[in-house]
Amino acid sequence: MIIERPITIKDISDDLAALGVRKGMTLLVHSSLKSVGGWIVGGPEAVILALEDVLGEEGTLVMPTQSANLTDPKTWGNPPADPKWWNLIREGMPPYDPDLTVTTGMGIIPEVFRKQEGVIRSAHPHVSFAARGRDARVLMQSHPLDHSLGEASPLARLYEAGAYVLMLGTGYGNNTSFHLSEYRANWKGKEAVTAHAPVRRVQGVTAWEAFQDINYHSDDFEALGASFEAQCPDAYIHGRVGKANCILAEQQAMVDYAVSWMEKNR
Repeated sequence: MIIERPITIKDISDDLAALGVRKGMTLLVHSSLKSVGGWIVGGPEAVILALEDVLGEEGTLVMPTQSANLTDPKTWGNPPADPKWWNLIREGMPPYDPDLTVTTGMGIIPEVFRKQEGVIRSAHPHVSFAARGRDARVLMQSHPLDHSLGEASPLARLYEAGAYVLMLGTGYGNNTSFHLSEYRANWKGKEAVTAHAPVRRVQGVTAWEAFQDINYHSDDFEALGASFEAQCPDAYIHGRVGKANCILAEQQAMVDYAVSWMEKNR
């Protein structure tokens, strides 16, 4: 039996507006449906509709739709794959397909969002984004394999567009925008790495392609986020959507601060 008052699209829209989400924004959303709490009438679809209702026709909604399951099994750690199966996994792994490949580790909201009519998903097999709205095509138009979250990625175009980041029930540890800072900063231990991704099927066998990237490091993102809030109080807002603790922040301010922080603290 549903005892508590159900949460509606209007409830979520009102909370988003009170937090500071406005019509016309370009908004990158990290989300946890469970954190919103209670029973949501319509579930993840209701959250998506509420976000787009507040952003309006001139706004653009963006979500990360990453697929870490398409990485080389040699790099897997949770759980690891027995080396004797590596080639079998590589040959049988379906290549990335923006219409078919499921998201992993992103929660249910991005997975539902990326399937919707009019949503454009970027081309990277590991760290794609999905967008719908006025600037979706421009933001998603190119996502090269090399330097996956660097200057040629949708993440950098979001920065150029003056985007905001909404952490809806999530924390700074999941803040993908800090990875753009990792490219821009010079920090101790930063290294170039070679990664691999499944890109096509050739005569029934998956072909993998190598690409260049950096060794991402997110273990200190929560500490970085706390420092950002202490030093840049005008660049973010705390609030609640349903029962979820939320942060709405200016992406440019976060990325710029993170560059200097990394160079001092790593």
